[in-house]
Amino acid sequence: MVHAPTGSKRIAAVAIRMALTSDREEEKNLKNEFAKIGIKTAAVDYGGEFVPSVAKIVERAVVAAKREGVIKDTHADEGAVAGATREALAQIMPKAVGLNVGGKIGIARYQDHISVAVFFGIGLLHLDEVAIGLGHRAAPQ
Repeated sequence: MVHAPTGSKRIAAVAIRMALTSDREEEKNLKNEFAKIGIKTAAVDYGGEFVPSVAKIVERAVVAAKREGVIKDTHADEGAVAGATREALAQIMPKAVGLNVGGKIGIARYQDHISVAVFFGIGLLHLDEVAIGLGHRAAPQ
């Protein structure tokens, strides 16, 4: 069951849930469920070497947020998603530098709260670690 949003903590939890979805069907179901209570969401997969991929990960988050209607095509909205994504990536950087990452980016917005969660497997071959990074920004509605 989905509860009514209450602020940044709740929206952060929604972004994490979106990042943890296992397939497009689950993403779609959660997106519809959250939309019923006014929360806009998006999710996008990503994989590659961490350091050279940081800019591409940020770009994918912004593009996904715009494509799914989470944000408008404005400097403030794009900057909020980019900043929250960079914050989330900074939290996993100590584990990920020099290694490959693969996983999902989850984005959620309710009113002026925007959260981005990154859930990545980090590693080399089959020796994976997992990590979640989370960023939040406020953006005008």
